[in-house]
Amino acid sequence: MRCDGNTAPWIRREICVTAPTEQRIALPHHLSLTAQVWGEPDAPPLLALHGWLDNAGSYAFLAPILVRRWRVIALELPGHGHSGHLPAGAGYHFLDYVGAVLAAADALGLERYTLLGHSLGAGIASLVAAAAPQRVERLCLIEGLGPLGDDGTHTLQRFRDAFAAPTTNGKSMRIFRNIDQAISARTLASGLRADLARPIVERGLIETENGWRWRSDSRLTRPSPARLAEDQVRALIAGIDAPTTLLLANPMTPYLPTPLMQARANKVRQIAVTHMDGGHHLHLEHPEAVAAWLVS
Repeated sequence: MRCDGNTAPWIRREICVTAPTEQRIALPHHLSLTAQVWGEPDAPPLLALHGWLDNAGSYAFLAPILVRRWRVIALELPGHGHSGHLPAGAGYHFLDYVGAVLAAADALGLERYTLLGHSLGAGIASLVAAAAPQRVERLCLIEGLGPLGDDGTHTLQRFRDAFAAPTTNGKSMRIFRNIDQAISARTLASGLRADLARPIVERGLIETENGWRWRSDSRLTRPSPARLAEDQVRALIAGIDAPTTLLLANPMTPYLPTPLMQARANKVRQIAVTHMDGGHHLHLEHPEAVAAWLVS
């Protein structure tokens, strides 16, 4: 199935000016996460997870369109956005994100919810749905189904490279003169248009006496020594019980090849796969079309 730019009749551009509220979420072991929340408190909850090195600003265009149907809770993962960083000596491991999301849902009092994820967030959402199938009413994934897997061809080299990498890069954290310079750096790194990158960048910066720097934990960029084997990933996502929709970009993202995504989709009992013209951040590029996909 393919999507075009047509929007559902209830979607209106002017909704997008809606401002979110900030919510702090205390988790066990002294870790505090942050979420941006749109919508009425008594609306059905939709828990949204962002991608790697992104933050709740990733949903700045999409979430306000969805408030007539859901209360959108854009959770910032550990080390990202305004959420807390892990203590010294700890590392950011994929499976730990799953536990953090489930703990955050507990703290928010979410017994059952729609779960939306993009990229890294989609991989995490997939495993949350597999881990706690009774809690996820519907699973909506943008550009991801399960985590990056390991087919065995680079396992040893990845393991060695991770342990050979220095604990710090030996350089001071980059300081930007202003927000626009940081936006330019993000667009060069990701290919995302400046106007689309702005909500993520503005939320992802902290002001210092010399300028602006990223507030995300620099350890997020350290290489991981191990990934789940591909057969493990498929065994886990086979445990997804919730009705699932997967939205993929056209042309495909290189690390999400079509044969791999289809092979994984074949493991999920109730899944519909849709392709939409655009880049990796489809929900920023085409928020109205993505909103229509979500409610279809």
